[in-house]
Amino acid sequence: MLHKQLMMAALALSVVFLVSYIAHHLLAGDTRFGDANLDGVVDEAEKAAVGGLRLVYFAILITHIFLAAIILPFILFTAYRGLTAEFPAHKKLAKITWPLWFYVAITGPVVYLMISPYYN
Repeated sequence: MLHKQLMMAALALSVVFLVSYIAHHLLAGDTRFGDANLDGVVDEAEKAAVGGLRLVYFAILITHIFLAAIILPFILFTAYRGLTAEFPAHKKLAKITWPLWFYVAITGPVVYLMISPYYN
């Protein structure tokens, strides 16, 4: 019972986050990593100032976006299998789905913390 409640809470919180994330990006402008003077352009001096961290940021961002885009059907199908008491299938899917979902959940705040100094 606790597992089901935690699973439903995770789904609900994910939906709330997704809606707020989409709303924010519809209303806010673009932000570029390394744009220290906030002019919307990352010039060579700004790139040099952040150095290799820029590549780390983009590596995390790209994997985060890619996995976030493909994980939703897996999350829904895994939850469906659990809610319909198809526990062997649920467990098998969750062994793949959970680590990917967890990676997306962790890298989202990491990406935010890395780019937050560049928000207007």
